[in-house]
Amino acid sequence: MEHTWRWFGPDDPISLEEIRQTGATGIVTALHEIANGEVWPVDAIAARKALIEAAGLRWSVVESVPVHETIKQGLPERERYIEAYQETLRDLATCGIDTVCYNFMPVLDWTRTDLAWRLADGGLALRFDQNALAAFDLYLLSRPGAEHDYSTTEQERARAYLAGLDNAGREHLANTIIAGLPGAEEHYTLARFQAALDAYEDIDAERLRNHLGDFLRAIVPVAEEVGVRLAIHPDDPPRPLFGLPRVVSTADDAQWVLDAAPSEANGLTLCTGSYGVREDVDLVEMAQRFGPRIYFAHLRSTQREAEHPRSFHEAHHLGGDVDMVGVIRALVAEERRREREGGPRLPLRPDHGHHILDDQRRDTRPGYPLYGRLKGLAELRGVELAVRQLT
Repeated sequence: MEHTWRWFGPDDPISLEEIRQTGATGIVTALHEIANGEVWPVDAIAARKALIEAAGLRWSVVESVPVHETIKQGLPERERYIEAYQETLRDLATCGIDTVCYNFMPVLDWTRTDLAWRLADGGLALRFDQNALAAFDLYLLSRPGAEHDYSTTEQERARAYLAGLDNAGREHLANTIIAGLPGAEEHYTLARFQAALDAYEDIDAERLRNHLGDFLRAIVPVAEEVGVRLAIHPDDPPRPLFGLPRVVSTADDAQWVLDAAPSEANGLTLCTGSYGVREDVDLVEMAQRFGPRIYFAHLRSTQREAEHPRSFHEAHHLGGDVDMVGVIRALVAEERRREREGGPRLPLRPDHGHHILDDQRRDTRPGYPLYGRLKGLAELRGVELAVRQLT
C-alpha cells in the first residue's frame, strides 16, 4: 500500500522535508486557501503539485474538495456549485491527480470536545465527551428543541458538567466545537452556528440522502470521464449531532452511496476511527466487502468509554476498539488483487495521532502532530509487512 501523510500546505508547521523522513511517499492535501465552492484553477493545482514533487514526494490524494452547503440543502443555487465541483475534478485530472476524498456532513466537519485530553502515558489525545457536547448544546448554544434529543439522565449529566466549568472553560468548550478543526470548512460564532443549523430545520435524513444522491449523479459521470476516483469519508462521529441528520455512518450507508451512482469512479474512504465508534460496525467485514471500491484508508483507532456509550477518545493506532491487524490483513488481500490485475495502489495514512514527546512543545494542529503520527505510521507499516510475509 502507498503510505501517505496529511499536509495542510505551505503554512503547515510540519515541512515536506520532515514528512519525507517519516517514510511516507505520498501527500494528502488540498488547496485550503480557495473558498468553499470555487473552482480550483489548473495553475494553482500544478504549482502545489510541483512544490510537493520538488521535495521528493507525490500528491496522492486530495482531501478534500469541500461540498458547498447549498448542495447539501438542495437549494436552487446548488447548480453553480455543482458545476464548479465538476470543473475542479477536470482540473485535478488535467494535473494527473486522480483520487478525491470528500464528505457530506452538514454544517460541521469532524467534531471533538477536547483537543488535548491527557492519557495515562502522558500523551495528549482528541476526545469526544457526550456530556460536554450535551452541555454545550443544551445550555451554551441553547438550541431550540435540544431537550428532545437527550434523556433525563443525559440532561442531568450535562448540567453537572457545565457546573464544573468557569467562564473560561465554557468559552473554551464552545470554541473547540464550533471554531473550526483542521480541515474544517467553516469557522462559526454561536449566532452563526445556530443560523447554520436553522437552515436544516426541514431537512431530515431522507432528504439529505436524496441531496447526496443528486450530487453523486451529477459528479460521478464527470469523475468517470476524466479518470478520477471519488472516495466519500464517513461521518465523524457517525451519528446525528445538534439535530442534524447524518447519512454516511454505517456499512448500509456505504452500500447506499455505491448504489446511488453505480460506477467504478464512485468509491469509499475507509476511516476505521469514524466507523469504529459504532459497536454495530464490523470493520474487517467492511474492508472485505467493499475492498474493490475502497480508494483511500484512514487508519486510526478509537476507544469507546464505559462511563458513557457515546463518549470516545483517540486510542493508540494498534489499540482501542479497532481490529487493526484484521483490517490491514483485508486491505493487503485487496492490494494483492490489484497488483495481479494492474489496478491502482491503495493509499493509507495514519490519522489523529497523539501529541507525544516534542509534539507537546511544537505548534502543530490538534490531531496532526509529527511524532505521534510518525509512531502510528511506523506501527501500521510494521503490521502490513508482517501480514505480507505471513500470508
